[in-house]
Amino acid sequence: MNNTSKIKRKPNPRQNANPLSAVAFLYTLPTFVKGYKKPFDENDLYETITDLQSETLGNKVEILWNAELTRASQAGGRPSLLKVLISAFSFEYIVYGLLIAIVECLIRPAQAVLLGRLLLYYMPVVDVNSHTTHHEARLYAGGIVLMSFVRILLFHPLMVHTQLTGLKVKIACCSLIYRKALKLNNGAFNKTNVGQMVNLLSNDVTIFIKCALMLNYLWVGPVQCVIVTYLMYAEVGFSSIFGVVLIFLFIPMYYLLGNLASKYRSKAALRTDNRVSYMSEIIVGIKIIKMQAWEKLVTKLLASLRKLELKYTQLSLYVKAAYLSFDILIIPIVLYVTIIVYVLHNEIRADKVFTLMIFYNSLRLSMATFFPQALGLRGEALVSIRRINDFLLNTEIRFKNIPSTSDSIAIRIIDGNAKWKEDLTLKNINLTVKPRSLVAIIGPVGCGKSSLINVMLKELHLSSGNICINGTVSYASQDAWLFSGSVRDNILFGEKMDIARYNEVIRVCALDCDFNSLPFADHTILGGRGVSLSGGQKARINLARAVYRDADIYLLDEPFAAVDGHVGKEIFEKCIEGFLKEKTVLLVTHQLKYLKDVDRLIVLENGTISSENRWEEIENLTYPKDQGDFDDVAVNQHALANSVLTEEIVKEQKSIGSVSKSVYRRYITSFGHLSFVIVIILFLFTQILISGASYFLTYWVNMAQIEDMHTKQNNISNSSQIEPVQDSKNTYIYIYSIITIACIIIVSLRSYVFYNLSLKSSQKLHNRMFNNIIYGSMHFFNTNSQGRIINRFSQDMGTVDTQLPTVAIDTTQLLLSAFASVLLVAIVNYWLLIPTVIVGIICYGLKKFCLLTSRNIKRLEGVTRSPVFEHLSSSLQGLSTIRAFQAESALKEEFDAHQDLHSCCYHLFLTTSQGFGYFLDCICTIYLAIVTLSFVISNNEMLGGNVGLAITECLTVIGFLQWAVQQTAELENNMTSVERILEYDSIEQEDSSGTERVNFREGEIQFHNVSLKYAPDGQFILKNVSFKVSPGQKIGIIGRTGAGKSSIVNALLRLSYVSGDISIDNVNTRNLNLRALRSKMSVIPQDPTLFSGTLRQNLDPFEEYEDSDIWNVLDEVELKYFFASLPQGLSHVINQGGTNVSVGQRQLICLARAILRNNTILIMDEATANVDMETDNLIQRTIRKKFECCTVLTIAHRLETVMDSDKVLVINAGKVVEFDKPSVLLNNINGYFYKMVQKLRKNDHLTL
Repeated sequence: MNNTSKIKRKPNPRQNANPLSAVAFLYTLPTFVKGYKKPFDENDLYETITDLQSETLGNKVEILWNAELTRASQAGGRPSLLKVLISAFSFEYIVYGLLIAIVECLIRPAQAVLLGRLLLYYMPVVDVNSHTTHHEARLYAGGIVLMSFVRILLFHPLMVHTQLTGLKVKIACCSLIYRKALKLNNGAFNKTNVGQMVNLLSNDVTIFIKCALMLNYLWVGPVQCVIVTYLMYAEVGFSSIFGVVLIFLFIPMYYLLGNLASKYRSKAALRTDNRVSYMSEIIVGIKIIKMQAWEKLVTKLLASLRKLELKYTQLSLYVKAAYLSFDILIIPIVLYVTIIVYVLHNEIRADKVFTLMIFYNSLRLSMATFFPQALGLRGEALVSIRRINDFLLNTEIRFKNIPSTSDSIAIRIIDGNAKWKEDLTLKNINLTVKPRSLVAIIGPVGCGKSSLINVMLKELHLSSGNICINGTVSYASQDAWLFSGSVRDNILFGEKMDIARYNEVIRVCALDCDFNSLPFADHTILGGRGVSLSGGQKARINLARAVYRDADIYLLDEPFAAVDGHVGKEIFEKCIEGFLKEKTVLLVTHQLKYLKDVDRLIVLENGTISSENRWEEIENLTYPKDQGDFDDVAVNQHALANSVLTEEIVKEQKSIGSVSKSVYRRYITSFGHLSFVIVIILFLFTQILISGASYFLTYWVNMAQIEDMHTKQNNISNSSQIEPVQDSKNTYIYIYSIITIACIIIVSLRSYVFYNLSLKSSQKLHNRMFNNIIYGSMHFFNTNSQGRIINRFSQDMGTVDTQLPTVAIDTTQLLLSAFASVLLVAIVNYWLLIPTVIVGIICYGLKKFCLLTSRNIKRLEGVTRSPVFEHLSSSLQGLSTIRAFQAESALKEEFDAHQDLHSCCYHLFLTTSQGFGYFLDCICTIYLAIVTLSFVISNNEMLGGNVGLAITECLTVIGFLQWAVQQTAELENNMTSVERILEYDSIEQEDSSGTERVNFREGEIQFHNVSLKYAPDGQFILKNVSFKVSPGQKIGIIGRTGAGKSSIVNALLRLSYVSGDISIDNVNTRNLNLRALRSKMSVIPQDPTLFSGTLRQNLDPFEEYEDSDIWNVLDEVELKYFFASLPQGLSHVINQGGTNVSVGQRQLICLARAILRNNTILIMDEATANVDMETDNLIQRTIRKKFECCTVLTIAHRLETVMDSDKVLVINAGKVVEFDKPSVLLNNINGYFYKMVQKLRKNDHLTL
């Protein structure tokens, strides 16, 4: 619906790339050049390639999923998303697997065989027929180099395509999840929560890309193992079987570790869902939290959730530590076993040792690395698929509309019964509404008014009875829903622009004056929920959207709740009675003053229509106070969506260039200096031992070759040499054994220590970020979307928890291995240092050139990810409106557009990263050619062990140098998550100074030249406001929508930027600690916010009062009977956002909380806007009784709410224009207050 962000993009260079360009990654060069010249931004992104378009993939999988639902229904089984994904994507994936098998099963083993034949050239002649000639040595050397070139030509494109298959699965599942979210019914929202939905889109689906990269090795690995085993048996005989058997003995251990990892990940994911969900609640209710001074409380509760999450995360990391240790140790162990068994019966030889090294290195990658990783990722992917599968099986909205043959009926409900949960919310509803009639629906809090509207919207399914809706429906929700976009976008909501109708709608909804005050009129960009607007402005834009749509039936749920009296009167006369006079209108309202002009009144009590009359017949009717239905009005998806706001006031910042050293330093510092030194020592010792084992084998081989040559040259008898040779062999075996055992111990210790420290570091970063958030200024929350904040606490925190430690340990090990390999080559032949340095410089230059682009694209990928979450959350918030407007298709298109942008960015990151790896491998292969051919060109007097070691290390470098550099890039990419977390260190913090000894005894309040603004560089909303409230006075604060009434509260609680002096009991509030100040004032907000937990926790979160005290205050607000009738009583669970109690009941709970705190000062900010007159009167009576000696500030739209105040403070344009007793102000015929009263209807005036 947001038309402001559509950009025409250039075609993707990969789309039309020729085969040579595709294989050699030449199409990435323009991207690298562009990225090197200037940082990539969103405008530089290309169109998404056809194969990755969200709409296409979503449609494809949705069709298959619907077919699977039908099949499962007919068979009586459970639908399987796994079967759907296999059907959709398996063919192409198998083709790529066959090509990977060629690389792993033919090319890699061929290099080992060629190396063995080449090394025979450097060994003493034993058999003329098996000896390698100089000509043959050159051919074998050329073959080794050629195989490397062929491998990289196949390997890198295959890695791209396999990951793209995983990306397709991810895109398709995201699209399917969003489409399902648009169809969920209210019962489904009792089973799922916002944390789970965010987790599904942020964490669960990402596993498919990693899984696709490795999954083929589940069958390629074993096939390669069979081939390599046969070749090794041909080389060294039966001793090779010991090594292979040992590898196979490790596989069950890997499988066990994979299952354990899957188990712990599943448990950790559930805890992550809970943490993210609660974090969402905190952000939604942050203003209430600050008003109530609950920062320490929510910090403690979130810490407990985080502790549970980390318990299973730690266990999963320990499993990963064991896996990584085995991954490093398996080849040294199996090589050790094979060589020891071989030398017990044979002499050690270079061609045998280094051929085994190459064979085992290839097996290490496929069987000891990729195979177990594939097992683990398979387990994790199955967990994710199961979670998504469960989500997709949630119940959907159903609507049975019995068509009417009569044109005289607009709406008819016959014997309708409906319920949100177990108990009926609506009972035996019989209702007929005629076309072009104005029908009002009234009743006490919790009687079922909004539930009746939801039945007509198809949101609440009739458990029995029939409903008929003739014509199209438009809807204005009770709580205004605005999405990120311009004001005009929010009003049009996908409808075509009719300028005459649009202007008329603006006029009748009283928005014309507001447009004049907005910086860009109706082109002003709003954040989600319209953070920059007042409650009344949001309500009128919400109404204008409903009215602009040319429908037959208009369902208006409390459209006057958030607007002041004279504006409400104007809207009723011009819009409802005027503009919609030829339409059918159902109006839910608590404001009885409009009822005399409606055609018909529906009175609801206890979910039943108690009467249907005109105003004259029920003018004197009073209905009893209803205790409220447990599940009335609160539509669960609305509360869920409230958990993820989208406020695009400030564009998300994307860092430029490499991650700064300070980020690394601060991350390392979180380990602890001594701990970090210990980790570094363990890493160094690990590499010294691993490389030392290779070098020792080379030394052993060389000594054996020298002894053999010395024996032949001196023609010494074999018998005289048997004992010394045997003693030498035993010594070598002992030394080799000691090195291997030490390696096992150090590697195991290193992995455990590193993961343990990294998790502690992650905990510190989380606590640090949360503290910065919870104690941050309200300006931060007003200008940052919740999707953006949640992204830090879900995706970024997940990266730091689990991905970063693994990438860090992998990167460090690979770089140390690369350095050690080059060092070993230099030891063999120091002249090779020259090409080594040259190649190193070229590789470094290539890294600087390529990774700058790759890094910026990765950062941009993080930025383009946020709108996907934000669109989901915004859609959930306005789900009823979206479905009422039948706008699902338009919303799906917009979601697909957001996802296409992210997919394009991810695809660009993938191809540039793999292209960089390809270029790097080409350089390394040239280096291999230089090293290999340098030995062949020279004479054959080199020792076979040295030649074998140099070439083996070069082949090893080719195998992992590009992976090492890519992991370096991935490490930096993951460090961007740390960077994004640490960015919140710069959040402006609220002032925590001042005395904490606060005790207001009198409640005198004085404002002196107080001005307030909501942004440091913003305009002042309050301007030099001065007034004094005497102790115990009841002050009513009124003014037009947007006049600055709520800003008085913000100033008093120091929630914004305030200048001037505010004193309470002659103490300047600047000298008081904020938490202490706020805790001494009770606030009943306009939007009653409750948190998930028990009723008791919402009333007494610090557990300061006895149960009897709590029951007493519930009795004061007439809720005792209702909650006492529930099985759990005070332990009754309140859903997220208080969705299982009505709006009115929520407001009464907030009142009960204020009574319980018993503070000297009470602030009511539009507290009765969303309740009926009966509840309003109850609240007013309770306040007069319980706060008789307290100072009370009441902000209200309804004039009747403040008429019994001691004084009325009138605000206009941020200034105090009147402040006196109501009777005095009414006698001033030129005053603001008098004129406001005159704008009301005559009977309203008389009531006043």
